[in-house]
Amino acid sequence: MLEAIAEAELALASGEVPIGAVVVWDGKIIGRGHNRREQWKDPTAHAEILAIKEAAQYLDQWRLTNASLYVTLEPCPMCAGAIVNARIKTLVFGAYDPKAGAVSSLMNLVQDKRLNHFVEVYDGICQNECRQLLQDFFQDLR
Repeated sequence: MLEAIAEAELALASGEVPIGAVVVWDGKIIGRGHNRREQWKDPTAHAEILAIKEAAQYLDQWRLTNASLYVTLEPCPMCAGAIVNARIKTLVFGAYDPKAGAVSSLMNLVQDKRLNHFVEVYDGICQNECRQLLQDFFQDLR
């Protein structure tokens, strides 16, 4: 999670909402990402999506079975869908997102038994640090 927080700090340094993610496979980080929506003018440039893409390129396959995704904020519906579609085994996230969280706050897309994949979830990991990054960012905007 500390590596995901470091990615979030990179987002913060470039004026992006400070969200970071890393994909771990076989004990090694194979994908990293931080928000780049503003920088790239791309609504899909979320930390999770970028980390998943990099991991898929590293493995040269779209199935990330047995991979773990660490992210500083509870994934939104788009990212939760990507997690399921990539067949990620484990999701670890820090802060909850009461306005867009699709893992526990608004819904639980990654563990919906109607879908073809079920993700293990560990939530609230380094929650205070992750939440503080976001709170400081939005307080500075005001």
